[in-house]
Amino acid sequence: MPETPSPSFVRIDAARLHGMMDAVSRFGGGGDGSMTRLALSAQDGAARDWLGGWFRGNGFTPQVDRIGNQFGRVDLAGGNAPTIMVGSHLDSQPNGGRFDGALGVVAACEAIRAVRASLAERGLRSACNFVVANWTNEEGARFQPSLLGSSVFAGQAELAWALERRDGAGIAVDEALAAIGYAGTDTVPVPDAFIELHIEGGPVLEREGKRFGAFTRYWGATKYRLAFLGRQAHTGPTPMAERRDALLAAAYLIADLKDMVADYGLDLHTSVGRLEVFPNSPNTVPSEAVLFIELRSGAPAILEEAEARLRTFIAAAAARAGVESEVRAIDLRPAGAMHPGLVRLAERAGARNDAPPRPLDTIGGHDAISLAAVCPAIVLAVPCRDGVMHHPTEFATPEDQAFGTQVLADMLMLLATEGLAALGTGGEVR
Repeated sequence: MPETPSPSFVRIDAARLHGMMDAVSRFGGGGDGSMTRLALSAQDGAARDWLGGWFRGNGFTPQVDRIGNQFGRVDLAGGNAPTIMVGSHLDSQPNGGRFDGALGVVAACEAIRAVRASLAERGLRSACNFVVANWTNEEGARFQPSLLGSSVFAGQAELAWALERRDGAGIAVDEALAAIGYAGTDTVPVPDAFIELHIEGGPVLEREGKRFGAFTRYWGATKYRLAFLGRQAHTGPTPMAERRDALLAAAYLIADLKDMVADYGLDLHTSVGRLEVFPNSPNTVPSEAVLFIELRSGAPAILEEAEARLRTFIAAAAARAGVESEVRAIDLRPAGAMHPGLVRLAERAGARNDAPPRPLDTIGGHDAISLAAVCPAIVLAVPCRDGVMHHPTEFATPEDQAFGTQVLADMLMLLATEGLAALGTGGEVR
């Protein structure tokens, strides 16, 4: 049966939430609904400034760590109390959508503000402190790898290494942070739990008529940056048999990766989402083709086998085109499960709103995956139209945005009134 609302029931302000979404969408937003707010760009800096201003104006203490992760802290329970972190990211894909990431940051602000107000109205003291997080370079569109800021925060990537990552123009992360004024110095401790609200980025919730989902499992990913190296030549007089075409090798490999998924049903996704060609002239045989390759699966054995087959395909494509190959970077992200205590908490909050969460897999990466290595973590989902994400038509209805934020606020209120016991773990959560 649905859980009966307790005296600590909390209500968000939907109009306030939508006002914040409209405000943050101005930074990098286009008239067609698109969003281009690449990590540490001027647009990202402006969005961060807006968020920092909101923190200061609403009694949140702003903090920025050395990789540029941005936080807003509310101490409601004292220095020794558990800390619950909530948030997502403000950076976007190029020509992406407005809701991916940004909804999670704005919803965190509104949910914590609503919980604080509800506690004050009832004269209750919180069992937890709360922090909003805006993670640096979640998307991996400008700097690779993705989840960069949260990976450093969770100790899965070295700070010095991360600061040296360069974009396509040769600008390093530390240079970009300095340019927008977010080379922070604050030390922010690992929270006792992390919760992230996101649009689903898939069609399941909309197709099944569900309002709310909880990602209970996340897929692993293997990402290669691979170069095929050929010989530059004129496309006119150079005989076909004498050409060493790096782009041709890339084409062979892309086709092989697409064909491979047929052997694994729904358990493997492959892609080449970015291709850099040199010298990229219509009349010149390409001497270099750099591919950004992804393999994704929820099954570690399948991911391992797919990587072995990828290496075989690389060698075959290079030999067929008469070129060399060079692996320039490999990023690995293992598959895993979200915290069962947070899944149960989502179920309790969903029941309060007559919407038990639909269990889902997340195939895409989220900052909660980084945090899951060091604390209980979960990603919650609301439907997005046609399952579209990373495109200007990406859309979540105002009603679904507000509903997801309400469920999030209910989860935080349960933590505020019950402490870490709300996770059903007796307080042992690490």
